[in-house]
Amino acid sequence: MDDRRAMTAIFYVLRTGCQWKALPRSLGAASTVHDRFQEWREAGVFEQLWRAGLCEYDDRVGIDWEWQAMDGAMTKAPLGGKRNRSQSH
Repeated sequence: MDDRRAMTAIFYVLRTGCQWKALPRSLGAASTVHDRFQEWREAGVFEQLWRAGLCEYDDRVGIDWEWQAMDGAMTKAPLGGKRNRSQSH
């Protein structure tokens, strides 16, 4: 599998959130794509892409490196917990 096709398939999985085994066969064999993902992750390819993207954005728009923030959210699952759990018989 050529690199471009592998990256397209990896981006598909990351963008859709589907499982590797649910990857459409037209994008390649799931095991091959997953193996390539693992190989590139271990080699730091995705970190290099992320850094290159940050540098490009910094060159074009500018990043205030003195101030940074992270955002996240944690919520309870709807109807979660012991009170709303279905009862076994």
